[in-house]
Amino acid sequence: MIADRYDAFFLDLDGVVYVGDRQTNGAASALDRLRSMGKDIRFLTNNPTDGSEIVRRLKELGIEAKEEEVVTSGTATARVLADRGIGPVWVLGHGGLRKAMTDAKLSLAEAPPCEAVVVGWDDDVTLGQIRRAALAIRQGALFVATNEDPTYPSSEGILSGVGVVVDALIAGSGTRPLSVGKPWTAMFEQARRTLAPGKRAVMIGDTPYVDVLGAHRAGIDAILMGSAETYPGKLDFRNPDGRIDKLGDLFDDAISMGVWDSPTYPWPESVEPGVAGVVLDESGRVLLMRRSDNGRWGIPSGHVEPGETVQTAVVREIREETGLEVEVEELIGLYSDPVSQVITYPDSRICHFVTSCFLCRVMGGSLITSGPETLDAGFFDPHDLPEPLMSMHPRWLADALAPSGRPFVR
Repeated sequence: MIADRYDAFFLDLDGVVYVGDRQTNGAASALDRLRSMGKDIRFLTNNPTDGSEIVRRLKELGIEAKEEEVVTSGTATARVLADRGIGPVWVLGHGGLRKAMTDAKLSLAEAPPCEAVVVGWDDDVTLGQIRRAALAIRQGALFVATNEDPTYPSSEGILSGVGVVVDALIAGSGTRPLSVGKPWTAMFEQARRTLAPGKRAVMIGDTPYVDVLGAHRAGIDAILMGSAETYPGKLDFRNPDGRIDKLGDLFDDAISMGVWDSPTYPWPESVEPGVAGVVLDESGRVLLMRRSDNGRWGIPSGHVEPGETVQTAVVREIREETGLEVEVEELIGLYSDPVSQVITYPDSRICHFVTSCFLCRVMGGSLITSGPETLDAGFFDPHDLPEPLMSMHPRWLADALAPSGRPFVR
């Protein structure tokens, strides 16, 4: 049975341990049985409050809990900031989040200036506060989000969540936040830190794109409870390793599960169209540019803008990056393999590109060897290329020089 496979059980609350004002089917007895087996229990919730509120609610529902067993997005955020020695912090959030900050010995600011702007939930947050917070972030304050959930369920229906305020600040500050709650890894790492070394944990949640995704990002097996739909991709981080209908199923010998084997790439936030151009001169040398954002050499590449075809996009990108006018000769291939096509940017954005790669010939223009995006550029013998190279570019070049069989789909 699943209960025998793990030493610790990380549990989402709403939808797993309780729904509204009642515990889920057999939750208390299942948790008691896990405790009797010597299992560690941790409650992980994106509710941006302090642990005492969660313990009080669980006990009202007849569920045993201790404050040290609870990891909220509020307490996790406070620990992240305390570990970094940051303060004072300006909190856009309710009293429970502010208590989590002071419990972690963080100093609070009532307004900027501050070293960090922490965004939780507060019905009284105003547009004026968002404007001042965005300015503080632009002036150097660390932007921290307890979580980015856009909505949450309630007895009234689906309500706006913390993510609504986070999105407003992203728009106003031009900055992505450091996000702590699920599906990011900080909460899982902090919960794992409370366990003895070597103990194996599993996450149980009811939301694939929050609980399962977050656990898999942290390298933890994940169980999906309930009837939520899964995803077609074999390596999709949001697909669980096992499914149950209730916590009592952890003791059912007929229910099995797999093991999460973390891929070599991070989970992307978006899938975007991209283009690349293998540009050859009359001697068969290939054009490479050394990018200013990572110092690596690579083939000119970039995005497809609205209203462009992929061919006009690659011609524009090469002109903007190198100053050369090129003509597209043929399509080399279409590339989407996440191992090579998932890119992490310096601002922490992670994108999965589906890239159309073309063979191009120089028609005119003058090569620009340096600029905002380029540290150097030049033509090189394909058998004697500079290092380091962007990871996917040797494949593009090899396919471009292959004798036949194009276009490739990889």
